[in-house]
Amino acid sequence: MGILILQSCGTYSFSGASIPAEMKTISVQFFENNSALVVPYLSQQFTEALKERIRNQSRLSIVRSEGDANFEGRITDYTIRPVAIQGNDRAGLNRLTVTVSVKYTNSLNPELNFEQSFQAFQEFSLNQGPIQTQEQKLLTLINRQLTEDIFNKAFANW
Repeated sequence: MGILILQSCGTYSFSGASIPAEMKTISVQFFENNSALVVPYLSQQFTEALKERIRNQSRLSIVRSEGDANFEGRITDYTIRPVAIQGNDRAGLNRLTVTVSVKYTNSLNPELNFEQSFQAFQEFSLNQGPIQTQEQKLLTLINRQLTEDIFNKAFANW
């Protein structure tokens, strides 16, 4: 009768993430909106989207402070600009862009620390209704892209 021995390399991998086995907790601070255009719910929505990304794509426990790793930062820009002008000098297509400045601190492996800005956008047409009626859906899509980029930067090591 044989004995099967399995050895782990000590790295947890889920959805392309590379999280060391010794990393158990992470803290996510509130991302304040410091942009010129302030959307009242954007800070809360973004912060929760980042936490949700971590919950869904890792086995890390989210703690209020002093996690093995920490995300903090702020929303630095929220802009709406025309990208396609129609014949009547009206925007046929607009772009909603959100920029987030992120500081990631990994207390177990400080070489992986970073401070970086991330930006994502969605284009929309006012023919589909005013921005106020489209904004929530657009921000959900933008937050999905931002949190994916931030998560990958911290945990996919690319």
